[in-house]
Amino acid sequence: MAETAGKIIPVKIEEEMKKSYIDYSMSVIVGRALPDVRDGLKPIHRRILYAMNQLSLTPDKPHRKSATIVGEVMGHYHPHGDAAIYDAMVRLAQDFSTRYLLVDGHGNFGSIDGDPPAAMRYTEARMTRIALEMLSDLNKDTVDFIPNFDESQKEPSVLPSRFPNLLVNGSSGIAVGMATNIPPHNLGEVIDGVVMMIDNPDVTSDDLMKVIKGPDFPTGGIIRGYSGIRDMYRTGRGSIVVRAKATIEAIDSSRQRIVVTEIPYMVNKARMLEKIAELVRDKKIEGISDLRDESDRSGIRVVIDLKRDANARVILNQLYKHTQMQSTFGAIMLALVDNKPQVLNLRDLIYYYLEHQKNVIVRRTKFDLAKAEERIHILEGLKIALDNIDEVIAIIRRSKDDATARDALMKTFGLSEKQAQVILDMRLKRLTALEREKIEEEYEELLKKVEYYKKVLSDEKLVLSIIKDEILQIKAKFNDERRTQITHDEDDLDIEDLIAEEEVVITKTYLGYVKRMPLSTYRSQRRGGRGVTGATTVDEDFVEHIFVGTTHHVVMFFTNQGNVYKLKAYEIPEASRTARGTAIVNLIPLKPGERVNAMITIENFDEARYLIFVTKNGIVKKTLLSEYNSTRKTGLIAISLREDDELISVRLVNSNDEIILGTSQGMSIRFSVNDVSAVGRTACGVKGISLRSGDSVVSMDVVRQGEDVLVVTEQGFGKRTHEKEFRLQSRGGKGVILQKITEKTGPVAGLRVVGEHDEIMLCTASGIMIRMLASDISKMSRNTRGVTLIKLEENDKITSMAVVTEN
Repeated sequence: MAETAGKIIPVKIEEEMKKSYIDYSMSVIVGRALPDVRDGLKPIHRRILYAMNQLSLTPDKPHRKSATIVGEVMGHYHPHGDAAIYDAMVRLAQDFSTRYLLVDGHGNFGSIDGDPPAAMRYTEARMTRIALEMLSDLNKDTVDFIPNFDESQKEPSVLPSRFPNLLVNGSSGIAVGMATNIPPHNLGEVIDGVVMMIDNPDVTSDDLMKVIKGPDFPTGGIIRGYSGIRDMYRTGRGSIVVRAKATIEAIDSSRQRIVVTEIPYMVNKARMLEKIAELVRDKKIEGISDLRDESDRSGIRVVIDLKRDANARVILNQLYKHTQMQSTFGAIMLALVDNKPQVLNLRDLIYYYLEHQKNVIVRRTKFDLAKAEERIHILEGLKIALDNIDEVIAIIRRSKDDATARDALMKTFGLSEKQAQVILDMRLKRLTALEREKIEEEYEELLKKVEYYKKVLSDEKLVLSIIKDEILQIKAKFNDERRTQITHDEDDLDIEDLIAEEEVVITKTYLGYVKRMPLSTYRSQRRGGRGVTGATTVDEDFVEHIFVGTTHHVVMFFTNQGNVYKLKAYEIPEASRTARGTAIVNLIPLKPGERVNAMITIENFDEARYLIFVTKNGIVKKTLLSEYNSTRKTGLIAISLREDDELISVRLVNSNDEIILGTSQGMSIRFSVNDVSAVGRTACGVKGISLRSGDSVVSMDVVRQGEDVLVVTEQGFGKRTHEKEFRLQSRGGKGVILQKITEKTGPVAGLRVVGEHDEIMLCTASGIMIRMLASDISKMSRNTRGVTLIKLEENDKITSMAVVTEN
């Protein structure tokens, strides 16, 4: 029931509650929780910046107590609790919460571990330089001002916001029945998107995605996949998976550590570490021996030491799965458009921002035009006075007071009241010739400005051109590097399209460390040189495999147990020439006791070609390449091995090719691939060479007509022998002599078929690598020991060789 003017009006409680709750809801939606699409600010943030501007807390002024700012905001603009105002201001000053800080805080403003800020009486603040761009030209009637809560003052309904703050700094808020969660972005990318829409008003969200790659969080991290980003930009809603940035480092030959240097946005680091410790304590994650936080003012560094022989890649994936090292950012791009909540796509956000900027520029130009015309009016009065100065002085001298003189001047010269008053207030120094000249110059300058302002107001293209020029100046002043990395997920487009194809050298050490380097890392040297360090190894390790390919090739890893694993070459981490590399167990899931013994590169699996396998005991097998096309993270069976045998070499061949095998004791056999029947992927194979006691196959290559067979021994001796000296035989025989073996030469390290223009890369157990031209190596007959190719240190030996083919 309600009583009005003595009357009692019956009211249904359901309707009254509904109406009252809707009024409350709209008050929360419009007045508290949601940002305006034009400046990206909620009322509280807008009031904080405006109050700091009124207090002249600019970057060139000293910091002021936060309590002063909170009091100003609460007393004049925001009649709510001081804690809410201070919390909002603190967030604008936290470099882990706001991408581009709008408040420059001095003192304890909290930490990423969830530590609260100091009380407002202890901290100080002022605006940042970029915050000034939010308030630029506020005094030129660029936005509407509305009465504050008690109508004692005015406050801006929106800020000019000379950069797209809603996208750049994002926003989050929970209203009634709705919420917004807009991620921050890179300033340079967003401005590029604005420029793109200025140049092409019909641009789509998909077009804008070419320059606005995705969110750019202040805490960095890695966004996994583009699908959530595309959904957000196209529909206004999307789910974005963000991971901590973690690297795997070696502690020693059998122990590793995981180092976390960036964490997902809005994740509490201390709670994340507590969760990891809890999982270790409950034995849900095994293999972690120590967890410590080494973070300091230079950045985050969380170190997770692993137990001996623990698989770092598996543990890292478990951490992503069970802790906040991986989190999901649920994006809802909801903002107020004309005070109505609306979910917007990427194009909408930039469109409404541009419309706001057009309005700002037009209103600023009108303000400047009015000021210029007002000043021209005054100068015209001064010019009239100077041209008739004697008469003006006479009128003033015979007038009894100001009002009489003003009226007389207006009547005599047809002046306005303002012009007459300025003449009366004019100082005597204005009568000098120099002052007269200044008035003329100012008058002419203002006429040009008025002409320009009128041109701007009549031409929208010119308005857009001004916006473009001014926003590019902001980009030049405040742009920085992207902090958040975006990687493709398995369901996304092939990342290969974004990777430049270039020649690379891939090496693997005996203990299983692999790395990728540009081929240009190594310069050609003459034979007999000392070589350059190609890898840093420990005493028990040495570089075992080298081969050359491109970043787009598939790398097939064949293990001693007869399994095969596949990676793209670009998935192998790039490292410097002297770096040790990444443990291969972090890249492929090797089983206990399994190690990579052979590697090849494949462009594609559609070719009608074969893989030829050779084992240590002389078994050969031929299988169609297409049988290895299936993808399985746990690997595939490449060849079934007999007891006490292991796979030592694999080559890609055609059906009419010939291959040559070399043994450690200097024997070889050459036979046609056609002598080996094609079998299935899991078959065993047939005998390729009959070995003497104590001998084993060390190498295999495909013969090319007219070229040479290069043999290298463990002690650095080598020679080239023409392929015609190795007669074609049937498989299974004992073969012919390949190399004269002596104590000085040592056993055969390997053989390769080379051409005159090929280059050779040799690697020693100590990690020394040398690159030389094949033509620098002497040609000799089969039963000779060769010449010195590299001078080895004591106890060093050749472990592997590779050929760089001239294109």
